[in-house]
Amino acid sequence: MDKQQNTRQGEQGDPQPVAQSEARPVLEGPDIARVLTRIAHEIVERAKGADDVVLLGIPTRGVFLARRLADKLEQITERKMPVGSLDITMYRDDLRMHPPRALARTEIPGDGIDGRLVVLVDDVLFSGRTIRAALDALNDIGRPRAVQLAVLVDRGHRELPIRADYVGKNLPTSLRETVKVQLAEEDGRDTVLLGAKPDTPGAHP
Repeated sequence: MDKQQNTRQGEQGDPQPVAQSEARPVLEGPDIARVLTRIAHEIVERAKGADDVVLLGIPTRGVFLARRLADKLEQITERKMPVGSLDITMYRDDLRMHPPRALARTEIPGDGIDGRLVVLVDDVLFSGRTIRAALDALNDIGRPRAVQLAVLVDRGHRELPIRADYVGKNLPTSLRETVKVQLAEEDGRDTVLLGAKPDTPGAHP
């Protein structure tokens, strides 16, 4: 789950413009803050304190979400939370089908991931192919004790047997719809928009 026309790469597949006049918000800033707080508490509960948790965000917006989750976990646990980013560009299974993408940065916290509980963080879970690529990338970096997945939105339509451990919002969608996450760090505001693809009736190019 990329400025005049908003696009999303990764779980959406090809970048798809969201027709702003047709898109409707399904989550706003306060909603996003609440679900991140809930996810942080769920992580602490399942990890029994989060002492060995490492958060890795998938660029672009997954990185911002991971940092926000780290802040909330630090408020709960009163300890510094390791957070980084995981670039999956060279692990995607559609590299030969699309123009080259600019590489993002992989940043692994100083203590690494070996023997740790790694929580991958992304904005939208769709086909599952982005997460498959993330698991391949992670395998080349180290050997975590376990890997979990946190997403802001799960829109369904999985093509691979991948499931999120922590979900902000389950959002039933059709394949004729787009889900666009906007975050203040990248887009100037926090919102999740559900819209029609431009090639469907009622959508604008």
